[in-house]
Amino acid sequence: MKLFNTALIASSVLADENIYKTPVPAGSVSLFESFDSADAIDGWTRSDNEKYAAGKWVVEPLAKEALEGDQGLVIKKKAAHHALANYLEKPFSFDSNFVAQYEVAFQNGIECGGGYMKLLTQSDEDLVTFDDKTPFTIMFGPDKCGADYKLHFIFRYKNPVTGEITERSPSKKADHSELQKKFSDNKPHVYRLEVNTDNTFAVSIDNKVLMSGNLLEDISPSIIPEKEINDPEDKKPASWDERERIADPEASKPEEWDETAPTKIPDENAVKPDGWLDDEEALIADPDSVMPDDWDEEMDGEWEAPLIENELCKNAPGCGTWARPEINNPAYKGKWKAPMIDNPDYDGKWAPRKIANPEYFDDATPHKMMPIGAIGLELWTLSDDIYFDNIYIGNSADSAKALIEQTWTLRKKQNSNVLTPFVEATEGRPWLWAVYVLAVIIPLFGMIIYFCCSGDSKEDEVARKKKTDEPTEDDPHESDVEEKIAEQSSDEEPQLEGDEEDIEPTEQGDAKEAAPAEEDSN
Repeated sequence: MKLFNTALIASSVLADENIYKTPVPAGSVSLFESFDSADAIDGWTRSDNEKYAAGKWVVEPLAKEALEGDQGLVIKKKAAHHALANYLEKPFSFDSNFVAQYEVAFQNGIECGGGYMKLLTQSDEDLVTFDDKTPFTIMFGPDKCGADYKLHFIFRYKNPVTGEITERSPSKKADHSELQKKFSDNKPHVYRLEVNTDNTFAVSIDNKVLMSGNLLEDISPSIIPEKEINDPEDKKPASWDERERIADPEASKPEEWDETAPTKIPDENAVKPDGWLDDEEALIADPDSVMPDDWDEEMDGEWEAPLIENELCKNAPGCGTWARPEINNPAYKGKWKAPMIDNPDYDGKWAPRKIANPEYFDDATPHKMMPIGAIGLELWTLSDDIYFDNIYIGNSADSAKALIEQTWTLRKKQNSNVLTPFVEATEGRPWLWAVYVLAVIIPLFGMIIYFCCSGDSKEDEVARKKKTDEPTEDDPHESDVEEKIAEQSSDEEPQLEGDEEDIEPTEQGDAKEAAPAEEDSN
């Protein structure tokens, strides 16, 4: 009974783990939005800019494979600008590790448009004024137009010396084929950005890192400027000679050099082939051709029969006026040029002198970006039903990963089957289906045909003999069984102590067993 109760409890716990519940992130967060509440969108601010008036947002479940009770924020209008924003519960100042994570699903595919978020620089501006010009600290997420797939991680960096703000991004971009696969399957995927206090960063999709590096080494343009720069005041002297080689000024054209000689001349050694037909032309007027009835010589000019190949020339070496073939002229030299020599006045390749960069600075903590006060979704797209869910802004990658287990992973488990790994492997690589067919399906189909359609099996033969009562090797006839029993009884020796003549049947059964042996001996 205890084992039964334990199994029942374990089954109940397992079942409870597979039931979706609105996740609650561990630790301190700046913002978490699950959109599971029907009025969740009321906490977000719509831009009052006329540019975004046509945009339409709703809160609803995924169209396919949704978890019961799980909802997300969805763009419902095609070919429209959308802008929606929300304040962080607590501004993020980058004193600790930074993590931004959320789900995006291009449910109807994505032809041209984005699913990225903008983490807005902290300011006193009202979110109703949010638009494409609103300053952001980080822009992060997927974007696609035509065949151009992108995974953005763009941050705006403020130069501590000049105060100039410029956009920076990783030098190495995410693999194009990976993005194509994730953007094209119409399913939700988890996008996560991590910026750590050791200046490392990582961008991942579904826990797989696609871009990573160090803010001091793997960002373009580089955050730290060069210590020295070219002197903008330094100019190349007019007398500076950068020619490594020059035409020899001492050289002169030889007197016998004839620049007018032709490149080709007739071959004086050539002889006209025997049988050459000088009086015949290779093409002659078709003797069978007749001027069309509607030909008007005043309008169309004098009519001429079309030319055809001369039959007499087909087997001759040639027809018409013979001319000597041309050969290269051995006296041809072309235009004379003076030979090249090393330039005795060569000064080398000129470059301006280097001076100290007046804008140089050293920043050991580029991870300390401009503080974030709000999050904004400012998008234009040709697609609809773009789904956003489980937006997390905080400082713990572990907490963000735990949210994945409660949402994306749970959804994936509930909607997976034995073919799921094969289907996922072919996403973005449809040619793999051909491999599956050749390696698995065709051999399996062949085995089925072999076992189902093979002729005269052993089972069929046994069945036939049983119907006709014909003895078989595996199913002996009754008379054969009796004979074998009798033979075994006569050959076996009793395993008892004493002389053979002292042994007598003690039970009726013994006498019955001995009877067949006597019959065999007779």
